[in-house]
Amino acid sequence: MATTGINGAANGANGAHSSRPRPLTTGIYAPIPTFFLPGSEDLDLESFKAHVVRAAKAGVRPLIAGSMGEASHLTHSERTAVIRAGREALDGAGFAEFPVIAGTGTGSTRETIELCKEAKEAGADYAIVIASGYFAGVLAGHKKALKAYWMEVAEKSPIPVIIYNYPGASGGIDLDSDLVTELAIECPNLAGIKLTCGNVGKLTRICATVSEPSFSSLYPRKFKDAPFLVLGGYADFILPSTYANGHGAITGLGNVAPYTIAKLFELAQASLKNPTVLPEAQRLQGIVGRADYTISKAGISGTKALLEKLYGYGGLPRKPLPPIESAEFDALWAHKHTQELITVERELSGKA
Repeated sequence: MATTGINGAANGANGAHSSRPRPLTTGIYAPIPTFFLPGSEDLDLESFKAHVVRAAKAGVRPLIAGSMGEASHLTHSERTAVIRAGREALDGAGFAEFPVIAGTGTGSTRETIELCKEAKEAGADYAIVIASGYFAGVLAGHKKALKAYWMEVAEKSPIPVIIYNYPGASGGIDLDSDLVTELAIECPNLAGIKLTCGNVGKLTRICATVSEPSFSSLYPRKFKDAPFLVLGGYADFILPSTYANGHGAITGLGNVAPYTIAKLFELAQASLKNPTVLPEAQRLQGIVGRADYTISKAGISGTKALLEKLYGYGGLPRKPLPPIESAEFDALWAHKHTQELITVERELSGKA
């Protein structure tokens, strides 16, 4: 599996969830889609569990109830149901050491903290928190309020919190590297950031502080197995981020091609010690980067349609999100970037 440990051993087994989270390790995570039954739009937990296990077999760990999981379309009880289902699926398939990250960001600080508590009770090890874009006109330029938001959530959450920086889903709110570094230093219950802003320069600046060997001793975390990781939000800069001391990615492409993304991370890490591996890592990064750009433009509905084509499940997003048009999907499927990726994925998964 494409996983590099930082601290300690896994805690808990067979679904047991103690006060200590499972170790958060470098590598690849996938924001798991939430699947819905046709017609009723009720949760399709069987497909959900199957997909969590499919990704885990490739070494890709789940983020549940995030943007790709249509968290904004889920009730509290549905969020709890998918988190619990993901934990049960991992434990039942022999992946009890895999942590579960759960999306808990919502409109208010108060409700976000409430969701963090509910996520822990459902089996999540970590929360990932985005700032709501509803009042972005006020918050986007209000550094003091943004800093207070993550500080309070981190302080009151019973599980470690990962910052989610995604301007496209938060009304343009885009945290700068100075604020992120301040939060990392001042909040011991923060365990990292997902940069779906795609800003490699920002990643480099944050890593220049948090990836220093002295950081963990100068600014110890609340939980020793929950270090501050800097994770890309796309798969198109996994190799460059490795050379900036980044820690992997949380990428939607990990749903479509988990073996390929895991292999890319593995090669990127290996190239640090063995430069002869670098050309192959660069070749694979090119294939992944082109596919990521092409597929991400099709959004959630495009990813779900690809999963339906490849694995027989995926279905539609919840309304009001529209399904992908048939002609648009045919073009996406036939696109050379998509087909290049699928060819590699089939080879690596042994299904060529």
